[in-house]
Amino acid sequence: MKMLPSVQHFRCMDISVFFKPGSYWQKQTTELHTSQLGKKITFFTGDTDEINGKKIAIIGVCEDRNAGENAGCDKGPDVIRKQFYRLFQCDHPVDIIDLGNIEPGNEISDTYFALNETCQFLLKKQIIPLILGGSQDLTYANYLAYECMEQTVNLVTIDYRLDLGKTENDLTSKGFLNKVILHKPNYLFNFGNIGHQRYMVEPELLELMNNMYFDSFRLGEMQPAPQRTEPIIRNADILSFDISAIRMSESPGSAHAGPNGFYGEEAAQLCRYAGMSDKLTSFGIYEYNPLFDRAEQSAMLIAQMMWCFVEGFSQRKQDYPIGDYSEYDKYIVPLSDQHHELVFYKSNKSDRWWMDVPYPAGQQEKYERHHIVPCTYEEYLQASNEEMPDRWWRTYQKLV
Repeated sequence: MKMLPSVQHFRCMDISVFFKPGSYWQKQTTELHTSQLGKKITFFTGDTDEINGKKIAIIGVCEDRNAGENAGCDKGPDVIRKQFYRLFQCDHPVDIIDLGNIEPGNEISDTYFALNETCQFLLKKQIIPLILGGSQDLTYANYLAYECMEQTVNLVTIDYRLDLGKTENDLTSKGFLNKVILHKPNYLFNFGNIGHQRYMVEPELLELMNNMYFDSFRLGEMQPAPQRTEPIIRNADILSFDISAIRMSESPGSAHAGPNGFYGEEAAQLCRYAGMSDKLTSFGIYEYNPLFDRAEQSAMLIAQMMWCFVEGFSQRKQDYPIGDYSEYDKYIVPLSDQHHELVFYKSNKSDRWWMDVPYPAGQQEKYERHHIVPCTYEEYLQASNEEMPDRWWRTYQKLV
């Protein structure tokens, strides 16, 4: 197995040193129809000029040393690719490049460094990294890439549990969130989880989430109305999807898959929401393990989730409200008991809703990206009935 050299060799580099040539997968697509994705995607051959102008970059990361019981998930990226390239392109094609796989470094920190540098490179070019793990602790390396952006960000995980470890240094697939939350300098504004199962989460962790005004939504809250997840995802910069959040009958390809979880079509819809979000700039799918997969069922589902993400991206409306509100309907709702006026905006392009949460004077630069919060029409109706939306209150506590 090829191993990346140590970090110190890569302080001034182009990202091609991290990847195997993409020509391997180009050879595997010779029998495909001209409209299948394997015939439409650009395969990276080492010239970084090939990346210019692309919208999405696929990155495989063959790393599982911190996966714990799910060892073998480093073999997942190429199995997913095989299924993804067989799908037909969506109605509005998107320029995609497959960079290939990041091989494991001599130390796991070398793998994190390679992914971090690659994501930084892509983010600066306004290209979305679509990361195929590997284990979910790779989310930490993805998060570190945003330090170069000099802005606070929002992270959302779709997971059956809350991956908060027991110690600050617990950098594993089940404990990486500690490293994210406690990292200095801190540039995490908000964390949210979608789909945790209450009997898999310690009560103390839920209390901690509440005390930090973070968002956590049980599977049982989301499944009756999956559209409730859309504002949460629309507010994310980074989305990290642990496929163990999908029930085993739909997706057996992980050591952590269980009898309950999202259905396949629900997982695909969540990915479509992510693609449609103007704010979201990186997306990772983790913990797929072909050793547990049956007839590559999970790989096929993940490929369809990726397709839905791309299809959602092709329908972005560029209507995230920053600065100019001329293309929005504005609604002002007074709350007599709270002595507040709540301000809502509705996009004329997409009919999506946002609410304006006030922040302290002189903090515009710090909070410009966070005080306009995605919400639902139901939250507007809630405010109209003299009830303060919980999402408004949580955001307000973080701003003040």
